[in-house]
Amino acid sequence: MTLYRAAAEAVAGYAQQPKLSEISIADERAAAQEAAAAEPREVVATVEDVDANGVRCRLYRPADARPGLVVHVHGGGFVFHDIDVHDAAVRRFANRAGLSVLSVDYRRPPEDRFPSAVQDVDAVVAWLEGRDQPGPLFVHGDSAGGNLALVAALRHPGRFTAAALIYPFLDPSQGFDSYDTAADGFDREEAAWYWQQYAADPTDLTDPDLAPLLSDRLGTLPPTLVVTAEHDPLRDEGEELARRLDARGVDVTATRYLGQVHGFWRGALPASDRLMRQVSGFLAAYS
Repeated sequence: MTLYRAAAEAVAGYAQQPKLSEISIADERAAAQEAAAAEPREVVATVEDVDANGVRCRLYRPADARPGLVVHVHGGGFVFHDIDVHDAAVRRFANRAGLSVLSVDYRRPPEDRFPSAVQDVDAVVAWLEGRDQPGPLFVHGDSAGGNLALVAALRHPGRFTAAALIYPFLDPSQGFDSYDTAADGFDREEAAWYWQQYAADPTDLTDPDLAPLLSDRLGTLPPTLVVTAEHDPLRDEGEELARRLDARGVDVTATRYLGQVHGFWRGALPASDRLMRQVSGFLAAYS
């Protein structure tokens, strides 16, 4: 297993950062905002902040958009990132997909622990039911957002036409081998810290709305794309999800990106653009 050049550079950068247990969450959020503000942004035909049943969202409509809407749920370990940090990436995604994208600014721990984020995504889905939205409805998320996107599809069976999950964060027990064999730039200790922030109580760690691999409703999912990265501790849990979906008769596509690490979807890198184009093609197949 060989890290590709850009991924290796990212891992070298991660190695210089302090451990999560040593950082200020507020400072880390501010630094992410500052870095995101400096990113180049593609032009999207219209970008509008909206209130979806009390949840702040941002709606992107590319030029000549096809009918349909993608609900995007951002990553960041549940704790970090927001719709501003993801703005540049979602602009690229909307333009590649040729679809409107609604980016959800859900509440984050430790201020608002589980199930606050789940409730916010539910509120957005309910808001969409009251709107005249032509075309199919899709759900998409990366990392912790992949968890929340999956949970949304499980909680609203039949509502989404398809789901796209990018290296989803699924297993609080950290029971898969990739935590020991593929943890480049993101390790078991860091993953455990995120789960500790998200869960309001230890019993939450076995709640299917937090740990969706435990759900007995996996067979209700729409066609689903699961993407993993070769050098990612979350790799095996994502691929186990794909196996379980197939066993339950779900139309599932699973792709492992060789040489890549966790988080590569959001970067303005060749692999990121290829992944966005893959997701766009997957969604187009169900439009």
